[in-house]
Amino acid sequence: MRILFLGDIVGEPGRKSVLKFLKSIQKEHSIDFTVVNGENSAGGRGITPKIANELFKEGVDVITTGDHVWDQKELAEHLTTESRILRPINYPKGVPGNGSIVVDTPAGKVAILNAQGRTFMGQALENPFLITEAEVNRLRQQDVRMIFLDFHAETTSETIAMSYYLDGKVSAVVGTHTHVQTADERILENGTAALTDAGMCGPETSVLGRSVESIIYRFKSSLPTRFPVAKGPVRLCGAIVDIDPETGKATKITRYNRLLEASEM
Repeated sequence: MRILFLGDIVGEPGRKSVLKFLKSIQKEHSIDFTVVNGENSAGGRGITPKIANELFKEGVDVITTGDHVWDQKELAEHLTTESRILRPINYPKGVPGNGSIVVDTPAGKVAILNAQGRTFMGQALENPFLITEAEVNRLRQQDVRMIFLDFHAETTSETIAMSYYLDGKVSAVVGTHTHVQTADERILENGTAALTDAGMCGPETSVLGRSVESIIYRFKSSLPTRFPVAKGPVRLCGAIVDIDPETGKATKITRYNRLLEASEM
């Protein structure tokens, strides 16, 4: 089983680029299953049902989110009927949506989990380590062996700790949220693939996908200002993970990183 995971899609530039190139990426790399983090795809904050449906139509199997999941108000109701869009699993009971999904594929059942870190995130969520472990145990009791976690966290230490905590229990732990791809892809001792941050799918000349000038102005002046999504060439970032369906262990993880020139757009 080969899973393609693309990091945070930022605004229209990132969204249009993923929609345009996804099928060719899937074909080139013989992808079996595709997951994207879409929580910044609507103007840089949140995701709408319309955008989600466009991504599904182009071949995305599951969409994960994070701390911006509620920024587009129409999504909350949509989550009650669309199980392929995940919100972090460690929200309290009663919150719309789900934090995991199991999908039947020709290679077997694949579970995708979405959890959110707590360090510097500013939200009073449940402990992601305990909640995620409980869900993983439930899935393994149902003989789901291929389990992929998008851990949406601010600090590298929290994501790395989660990777080691779940080593041997899940197939992969890939981080999102910082929008900066790390170069530490590896397979841990007990067979879990790990990457601290997948990076983003968004404008190359930007600060985390936002206009450079506006971010610099904020740092210089400390005054509030708008942070428009930047323009120009887009870089697509993520990871490709190979998983043994029989054991659920990862056999390979490769960073995906492609700069799209202006002529390609």
